[in-house]
Amino acid sequence: MTSNSTSTPDTVPSPGNRRRGAPLARYVFAATLVRSADGGAVVAIVLLAQASGLPGSVAGLLGAAITAPHLLGPFIARRLDTARDGRKVIAASAVLHGVLLGAAAILLPITWPPVAAALLFASGLFGPMLTGGISSRLPAIAGPAQRSQRRAQSWDVASYGISGTLGPAAVAAIAATADPLTATLALAAAAVLGAGAVLVLPRHEPRDATVEVPSPVRTLRLILSNGALRRTLGLTITVAFSVAALPIYAVTAAPMLGGASAAGTLVAAYGAGNLLGSAGMMLRPLRGEADRLTTALAVLVAATLTAVMLAPTLTTALVAFGLAGIGNAMFFAATLAARSEYAPAQSRGQVFIWVGALKIAAGSAGTAAAGATITHAAWAPLALVSALTVIAATASIADRSRPRRSKP
Repeated sequence: MTSNSTSTPDTVPSPGNRRRGAPLARYVFAATLVRSADGGAVVAIVLLAQASGLPGSVAGLLGAAITAPHLLGPFIARRLDTARDGRKVIAASAVLHGVLLGAAAILLPITWPPVAAALLFASGLFGPMLTGGISSRLPAIAGPAQRSQRRAQSWDVASYGISGTLGPAAVAAIAATADPLTATLALAAAAVLGAGAVLVLPRHEPRDATVEVPSPVRTLRLILSNGALRRTLGLTITVAFSVAALPIYAVTAAPMLGGASAAGTLVAAYGAGNLLGSAGMMLRPLRGEADRLTTALAVLVAATLTAVMLAPTLTTALVAFGLAGIGNAMFFAATLAARSEYAPAQSRGQVFIWVGALKIAAGSAGTAAAGATITHAAWAPLALVSALTVIAATASIADRSRPRRSKP
């Protein structure tokens, strides 16, 4: 794929690059805030439920109440594509997410759990707007050049990684020094503050009112009928299912690698690798056609999962987990590029949210599958998902190689 850029080289910062730098920094700040609120919510609610004396089963159901609605996100995402100003839709979603989360936290210790669960379910409905929804705003901020787009997507991957760590870590720290209710309310406040940051992002060009915005179901059909988007979705689901096995494997393998405490170190190595991969792509953005990149990088993820499985010592396992994090960061950036470059403008927001919602569902299924298969042997889930990822990549290559039907 050729770049759209005919401007000065990246080594010479042009005025256009400087003008885009500030909006990108604001984007990363806003995205990290709202995603931290979304990512830390489950930990906060589970801690609050336990502090309120509720049994572990109820705490788990309350946590699920805020994550399960992500699957319904695509059915409210059309508003993002039809709105005159998508920033207001995302900001309103962040505010509602925060207010509903805060209300559930306040009511949980003093009312029936189903009341809090209903509020958490409503809060979770807006979660996809804070993940895939805000990512769909990035192409206009980054500018038209492919290199700028790819570098901005690397920052977006870093935002996901930072918020995925920052949200739960902040909850744990505040809960330890104050209490879980304070921690949950702090997350709710972060979501509201993030809404304000979203509103100062650059406004997109207004959409063409003569172009029809498809329904969520039609958008899904569009994804499945578009070869590049179909392959991106299939590989995204497969890789999300696969890497979800890593935390389960870390807990199981830790006693054999030096003690139970090694599990946290292994997971931290994966997170560090993810951030290192993002940083590397900021300096040297991915090149090439996004469709082919996703296939190649899925194979890389499979290779790193195999390396994790074969690592005989804690040191080699730490390196392998770090490499898995780097591989997954690169793959994620390639999928963001594919969504940006292949999604129709009139349904870009819905495409981002559909892929993100199905990715979350696949990750949950992967965790469950890893827990079910690891009882046979510690290496079993990684062997399974590595093979599955290679099969999916092979299917992607075969799908791309099929001759296109000529239109009558």
